[in-house]
Amino acid sequence: MPRPSHRNDATPSRTADLFAAAPGVGEMTARYAGPTSPAPSNGTLGARAATGGLAGLSDAEALELLLSRSLANGARATAAALLARFGCLRRVLTADLAALSAFVDTRVGIDLQLIYDAARRLAAAELPGRCVVSSWTSLIDYLKLTMAHCEREAFRVLFLDKKNQLIADEILNHGTIDHAPVYPREVMRRALEVSASAVILVHNHPSGDQTPSSADIEMTKKVVDAARTLGIAVHDHVIVGRAEVASFKALGLI
Repeated sequence: MPRPSHRNDATPSRTADLFAAAPGVGEMTARYAGPTSPAPSNGTLGARAATGGLAGLSDAEALELLLSRSLANGARATAAALLARFGCLRRVLTADLAALSAFVDTRVGIDLQLIYDAARRLAAAELPGRCVVSSWTSLIDYLKLTMAHCEREAFRVLFLDKKNQLIADEILNHGTIDHAPVYPREVMRRALEVSASAVILVHNHPSGDQTPSSADIEMTKKVVDAARTLGIAVHDHVIVGRAEVASFKALGLI
């Protein structure tokens, strides 16, 4: 859970990755329960995809076909091992290289990460120039896509202009499985740097439970108070759980 602090020595890692839901992302979340019959060869999978489309493949088959491009052999066994370890295709594709290294080498791990990154990039063109607040469903879909299956907490801020259009989407801090440090002064410093008129705070709960903690509530109040003195609005604080999100605005906490 985020813990408030007045330190200002944290260095934000700047990212620009605000994306709406990408087509096909929903299919990535189905959990792998194992094949009910012997899986076909990679050649047969490729033929099926060519004639019937990729949507006709299960998650296990899609991952096997993908791995067959990078592995000379053992794609089926590796796909099964990855899905058994991470639970679903999305979590395989969002895993970091260190976690993937137990199953594949760095080259193959990067190939896997490219799929997820491509989904984010495809969606990237959807929100620039649009009012983020009026595109709330797309925003929530994006937050679920990027944060629901992260194994560590991350605190990000969406910086908006006077029209509530996105200026920047930045992860200000990464943390542990249950804590990401939050520095209200750093949030406000960055807001002033990008000339933001409003912000949306976001962090994830790797436990899967999106319920705000007392520390989450306390931290949010500190950020809101700091923002008020500078004339910056805090539109919301969204906590991303495994399947759902919690909105401080909807809960009456902002």
